[in-house]
Amino acid sequence: MELLDVLDENGMFTGEVLSREEIHKRGLWHRSIVVAIVNENNEILLQQRSEAKKTNAGMWDISVAGHISAGQDSLSAAAREINEEVSVLLGYRTEIKDFRYMYCYRKEQEFREDYIERQFYDFFILRTSGVDDKTLDFQTEEVQAVKFVNLNELQKMIDEHKLVERPEVYNVLTNFLFKF
Repeated sequence: MELLDVLDENGMFTGEVLSREEIHKRGLWHRSIVVAIVNENNEILLQQRSEAKKTNAGMWDISVAGHISAGQDSLSAAAREINEEVSVLLGYRTEIKDFRYMYCYRKEQEFREDYIERQFYDFFILRTSGVDDKTLDFQTEEVQAVKFVNLNELQKMIDEHKLVERPEVYNVLTNFLFKF
């Protein structure tokens, strides 16, 4: 059972720790991470969510996203999620110093009456080189496919509604990558 810290509407800890299921059932605020992995060609790694996921099943999504466990900081959660969802064969290791913090945003979504997301997202960019989507190994319970896309392909996928709705992330990511 995954335990999460409950937050108030301003992102402050309430001191309460509940299961992920209970937090979503009650629509309580909590924190998650979102990471865009960008290669040396300024391409963004996307993952296709497993058909077994409760939300956005089968949709393409940003490289990595996940909840921050109770007592965990966002950088540790980002590294953990990368290692859980997508890892590179041949011994590639993600280090906390490699992450670039972009900003925090909050979002509310009601998927069903008993599944409400109220989350603060810490958004990071992780630049990497020498990673090919053919050498990636991923957790099939979470991810069914991965691929790198350039900015034009990303925009096309956004326009065609093939991506999980994260305009807060895609807008900042696009502006950031245009500077390089």
